[in-house]
Amino acid sequence: MDAGDSFAALFGKRVARQRKHLGITQAQLADLLCVSPSRISQFERALSYPPTAEQARLLDEHLQADGLFVDLWTYLNREGFPDWSKAFMALSERACHIREYTAHLVPGLLQTEDYARAILRTARSLTGEDHLAQRLAARMDRQKRLYADPPRLWVVLDEAVLWRAVGGRDVMRRQLRHLVDVSERPGITLQVLCFEQGAHEAMGGSLTVLTSPDESEAAYTEGADYGRLFEDPHDVAEYGMAYARLAGQALPADLSAEMIRTIAEDV
Repeated sequence: MDAGDSFAALFGKRVARQRKHLGITQAQLADLLCVSPSRISQFERALSYPPTAEQARLLDEHLQADGLFVDLWTYLNREGFPDWSKAFMALSERACHIREYTAHLVPGLLQTEDYARAILRTARSLTGEDHLAQRLAARMDRQKRLYADPPRLWVVLDEAVLWRAVGGRDVMRRQLRHLVDVSERPGITLQVLCFEQGAHEAMGGSLTVLTSPDESEAAYTEGADYGRLFEDPHDVAEYGMAYARLAGQALPADLSAEMIRTIAEDV
């Protein structure tokens, strides 16, 4: 990749090169992907929003690319996120231990597809249904980590997360039941921080502490329109202690699961 190229530009160049090598027109490739010819042109020229994960898979299949476009899509998708989240995402992908507190939403790793769709649909940067599909596919793809060599995952949910009916009552009920199910898996701890605990130091958004296989650690705080990654050992230690205090105030895992089951019946 040239120094000035984005992954979108590289992706597009490779699509155009392979398509021409096989003697396939843009219109023919569009038919194979069930999109308009203009979308193929946009892919190749790195215009508009990028292809979805499924479209990358179809490009591999029909352009005989042996997985190239699926591999490139992983990096291409990351380019669509703000700079402040890219480093965090990279660290998350290789973390062996994730400790996360969320004040408003179920963490992405534990979201059902319907819940995730409802959340992503509210983004101000969303450009349309195809863009929504691309972001949703990326979120669901990241959940594969929970099934193949999963990290230890310790999540503290603010009680507000459980009562906010994201996507409507049915979607939220299924999401809550999913939380109970995943909480029973080995390596996953789920706690609820009840309203009665009052004010605390992480009320503004989310807090995540990541531990890598080499035992290095990082902390990440995030709100609706900002995020900040901390790697200085002193800062990370402070955030680690803040997380420990939140977990200490939260309900034990068994009582948390029972609370979630009860709310699922009332939502």
